[in-house]
Formats: sequence, C-alpha cells, structure tokens
Amino acid sequence: MAKGNINVSVENIFPLIKKFLYSDHEIFLRELISNGTDATLKLKHLTSIGESKSEYGNPIIEVKIDKEGKKLHIIDQGLGMTADEVEKYINQVAFSGAEEFLDQYKDSAKDSGIIGHFGLGFYSAFMVAEKVEIITKSHKEGTTAAHWTCDGSPEFTLEPHDKTDRGTEIILHIAEDSTEFLEEARISSLLYKYNKFMPIPIKFGTKEVNDPDHKPETTTDAEGKETTEPQKKITVDNIINNPNPAWTKQPTELESDDYNNFYRELYPSQFEDPLFHIHLNVDYPFNLTGILYFPKMTQDMAMQKDKIQLYQNQVYVTDNVEGIVPEFLTMLRGVIDSPDIPLNVSRSYLQADGAVKKISSYITRKVADKLKSLFNNNREEFEAKWNDIKIVIEYGMLSEDKFFDKADAFALYPTVDGKYYTYDELYNAIKAKQTDKDNKLVILYTSNQEEQHSYIEAAKDKGYQVLLLDSPIVSHLMQKLESTKENITFSRVDADSIDKLIAKDETVISKLDEDQTKALDALLKDVIPSEKFMVQLEPMDSNATPFMITQPEFMRRMKEMQASGGGGGMQMFGNMPEMYNLVVNTNSDLVNEILNTEAKDKQAHLITQSLDLARLSQGLLKGKELSDFIKRSYELLK
Repeated sequence: MAKGNINVSVENIFPLIKKFLYSDHEIFLRELISNGTDATLKLKHLTSIGESKSEYGNPIIEVKIDKEGKKLHIIDQGLGMTADEVEKYINQVAFSGAEEFLDQYKDSAKDSGIIGHFGLGFYSAFMVAEKVEIITKSHKEGTTAAHWTCDGSPEFTLEPHDKTDRGTEIILHIAEDSTEFLEEARISSLLYKYNKFMPIPIKFGTKEVNDPDHKPETTTDAEGKETTEPQKKITVDNIINNPNPAWTKQPTELESDDYNNFYRELYPSQFEDPLFHIHLNVDYPFNLTGILYFPKMTQDMAMQKDKIQLYQNQVYVTDNVEGIVPEFLTMLRGVIDSPDIPLNVSRSYLQADGAVKKISSYITRKVADKLKSLFNNNREEFEAKWNDIKIVIEYGMLSEDKFFDKADAFALYPTVDGKYYTYDELYNAIKAKQTDKDNKLVILYTSNQEEQHSYIEAAKDKGYQVLLLDSPIVSHLMQKLESTKENITFSRVDADSIDKLIAKDETVISKLDEDQTKALDALLKDVIPSEKFMVQLEPMDSNATPFMITQPEFMRRMKEMQASGGGGGMQMFGNMPEMYNLVVNTNSDLVNEILNTEAKDKQAHLITQSLDLARLSQGLLKGKELSDFIKRSYELLK
C-alpha cells in the first residue's frame, strides 16, 4: 500500500474546495458523471482506432445510493486507470486528463464528444463527502485494479484491489451536512436536471414495465363472461437519460413530429406545440448545435425568459443564456450545445469571450434567415402566426441592428382591417393619401381598436389606413423606425383631430367670427377644468365629432416608453400629470347651440355632458363622475 500527499499548490485546499469550488454544491454529481462519460467516450475512441484491445460493448454509468451506509456510488465502464494514472490524474490537483487526451489525439478525437476541461471536477466530490474512494481497473491488458482513498485532507492511500471488470467506481461517504444527497428524490431530480441528455446511458435503480413478449390471454367461462389475465411485468434498468437527443441528429433525420416530441421532452408541462423551430448546426468557425423553438408568446416579456437550456457536449450548464444568446431570443425555448463555450466561468467572462460573440451573431443571422424563409414560403401561415411571434421580432429589431436590417423582409404591419404589410408595401400603399403638406409620410395607428374606434372611423372616412400596433414595446420600435427610415412619423389616431394629424394645404373655414370664437373659448374655460384639459377650438367638417379628447403623441409615447423600460433619460415624463387636449369643432351644430343658448345653466349642462361623452369614448370617465354622467343622461330622457 502506498501513502503520500496529494500534490497541491495551496495549503489546505480541501476546505477551499468545499466552500468555493462551485456556488452550488449539487454540481458535484454533474462533474462526476461527466468524468465517467469522458472515460467511456475515450474508450470508444481508442477501440475504434485499434489502440485498445478491450471490447467496448454497450457501457452504462450507474448511480447507486446506500442510505444505510451513507454512501453514494458513481460507476462507469470506461477506460479506467492504472495505479500510476491515479497518481498522475488524481493526486495532481487541476491536471486535466481530458485536455491531455485531446492534445494527444487531437486529429482523430475532435468529433468523439469528449467533454474535457474538468481539471477540478473530481474534487467537487469533497464539497459533499467526508471521504472519497476510487476503485478503478484499466482497460489495458495485464493491469491490476487500484484503490485510492482520501478523507478530505491532503493525505491519501493507494493500494491494489481485486476488481476485475474494466472501469471506475467512485464512492462518496456523504458528510453530515449533505445527507440530502442520500435521498432518492434529490438525486433523481439532479440527474434529470444535469444529465438527462448525456451521451452515455445512466442507470439509477430499476423499474417495472409491461413485458413486451407477454400477450395477456382472454378466457370465457361457462356463462360467457370474459376474463383477461393480468399484464405480466418485468424489471428493467431505469435509464434516466436520452443519449441521442434530437439536436445531435441531422435535420434530414427528423420529421415535424420528432421536433414536437423533443419539445415536450424538454418542457413536459407544455401542452401546445411550438409554432415552428430552427435547427442550428455549424462546425466552422466554431462548433454549435441546437434547436430553438418559437412558442406562442404572451405580452409579458419577463415570463418568457430563461427557457433556453445551454449544454456543453450534452452536459447541462445553465438556463441563463444572456450574453450567449442575443437578448431578444432569450424569449424562445430550446437547446444550444457548444464545446466552445466555457463550462464553469462567470457571466461577464462569457460576454467578453470572442467565440461567444461569434455564436451570438450566428444565431441572430440564422433566426433572421429562417423567418425570411417562412415568410417567403407560406406568407398566409406566417401572417396567421404574427401575433404570437411579433414581440420577439420587434424586440430583435430594437436591440440588434443586423437583425433590424434583415427584418425589413418579413416584419409585418397589420391594419385594423386585417391586412398585413411589409414596410415597403405599407409605404407604397399609403404614400399618396397620407403624405402631409410638409411631404412627411404620416403612419396612423391604434393601440386599442375598441377604445379608439371613433377615431379610427374618422381616419377611415378620409380614406386613410390605420395600423393595429399593440405590443408593449411598440413605442420604442416606432421611435427607432422614425430615426432610421426617411421622412416618416407615427401618430396614434387619437393624438389630434384627423385634419391636424395629416395636415393638408386645404383649410376649413370656421362658421364663427373672431368675437364668437373668443366668447366660446371663455365659456368653455369657465366649465372645463384647466388642470386636466387644454381647450383647442378648431374648424372641422360640420359632421365631425363636436368634442374630441386627444393626447399629444410625444408626451404619451415618452410615458409609454418609460413604463416599458425607456431608460433614465425618460424618468422626467413619468412625473408629469396626465394632460389631454379637448378639441372643440367650431363648425358643429351642437357647439353653435351652446354658444347661442341664453340660459347659463343649460350652457354649462351641455358643455359638461359633451365633455363627459368625449371622456367616455377615451375610457377616462370613472367612479363618481361616471355615476353622475349616467344619472344626468337618464334625466335627459324624462
């Protein structure tokens, strides 16, 4: 039996490992199983090139709990180690065996799927164990098994063992403060979280299933009653992972049902199929595979995030992929797998990593190309899905300039009448009628078709098109479009009277002379609260609404942008009170009646009632004021 000290460069490294190696102690299981996977994949490679005489077979990794003995076993059937290799790979902390292996066989092993870079991975065992044993037998002929033991100090023992089968067994003597890892449910959940797509089958216990070779017989008694014998059960290994998930296959190998089934495998609680998928597969200038899904979107962007799972060679890393995936795509779902992404580094390091930046740019381009293809191949279906995907596309247009440029080909602008335009189509459809006297194209829109119905109808009466733009970030998008496209502006239909929204050269003459206009203005201001409404007298068509409430586009939009995350520069707008314009049509018969009514109380009554009708059309009449309006309206019917 050999004894010695582990070659460490820091005194008392084990307490540091236990406290600081990883922020989550549960990660030890991922690391140990990943090491076992590495050992198995190495053996597969060596047998394939004739450097190992061992029979590869159908190896598995087994995880066993010995609750009574307070032990956790991780057993692989990989290439194992000799005593000398244990000395080299285990006793020299941070020496990465996988890295050395890749260096030695870099030409032939680059596609072998070896995880690598687990230099300290084995020592994560000491975060939860007070003692760790390794029993290992090399695949090499004529070698003796070795038994390594360490109690959490730098001292170890290494002696021969009678193990005869190839591979490595790691035995963790679980510490008193980590007994949760002796619970079957806890280990099962960790295996499912970190290892459900590992490339080697992982066994955790057994389970009963129907015997596929047993066909239950049905017999009929003398009275004609049928009885079917019970289905025979058999006990099989409980393999908890899928070693060949969909993203590891070529797109030509998969049908639509395969993609949908894999989506349900990733998200068992999701009952709706995704709208469509994007299969990522690139090997130059970096390695990346994966499948991204567009689910049906809600208006709440925060609810959508943290659904993409990041893997490194089928080892789960995280579902916080910001900095790796462009931010607007974090609302998608699916899997990204790349050996070029560092496994255990900080988020800030990832964001600065050159390979990660290239990956992010590639994913953006791939998603844009897929959307363009879907639009070109089946525009009708794309339009039908627009409401479910628009928030991702609009967010991408805001946050990624390269995506913004590509989105012109497929971003849609729907009208209240159910038509869908690309930007160029919209421009050509409305430029003749909606260009104002200053040669600026005015794009009218509504954010709520029901609430702004009367304003929409006024615009349609003029032959104008009105877009339906109702996503929570549309104010930001309009701002970007106005600064990017030439000589355009967006105006919500209730931002002003329709004649002022798209001002033309022709002018409407007021029926009131200057003295009448001044008298009307004074009369209105006596009744209408100045802290809420700015009165504007305008000559309009006599059939137009007598009283109309509008809210200036700029102020309202700034408030909306602040509410949806507009940055510090817009905080000032949130502190400003809600102000509205009251546009009074001086050519209206009702306005003429108000002006010519001699009874002051009737004048005030008509003004108040007309104001409340205008407020009602904008959803601004509530509480006591609404109750008073209803009561007053009933009195008019008497």
